[in-house]
Amino acid sequence: MKSLIIAAASVATIAFAAPAMAQDMSPSFYGTIGGANVNVEDANLGAIQGRVGARFGQYFGVEGELSGGVTDDSTSIGGGNVDVDLNYDVGAYAVGYLPISPKADIFARVGYSKSEFDVSGPGFSGSGEVDGLAYGVGGQYFFTDKDGIRVDYTKHDSDDGDADVVGLSYVRKF
Repeated sequence: MKSLIIAAASVATIAFAAPAMAQDMSPSFYGTIGGANVNVEDANLGAIQGRVGARFGQYFGVEGELSGGVTDDSTSIGGGNVDVDLNYDVGAYAVGYLPISPKADIFARVGYSKSEFDVSGPGFSGSGEVDGLAYGVGGQYFFTDKDGIRVDYTKHDSDDGDADVVGLSYVRKF
């Protein structure tokens, strides 16, 4: 049974890879800058978010992301009120695109991210890092050949806690 599953996965990979390899795989590069709402432990934090990426043909790309916190929030943890502040988030992602028109794409991405937070409350303060799997979906629309807008949702999944991030960004192709 295990051999049958491996064989089926291999055939599916080859069937997908053959058309993808037939396209021009010269990379095109892009950058984004925007804002994001980071929801972690019922605290809604604001962040400035930037990305650089490379797209290989129509369907595949990679991107790196860096976010810095700009607003903090308070939440209740263990019965006490605490302040939460995002210092940074950094991540790397593989991106799969599905073009829906010459100017618009939807995409899914999966990767790894690491975040650092400051937490303080009555009589204590500290910082901590969380890291783990991050995955999400989004869409982008280009109103010129090089300029567009992007909206995305990313779930950061860690043993130490989860975060939901919704972002809106300006996109520039280079």
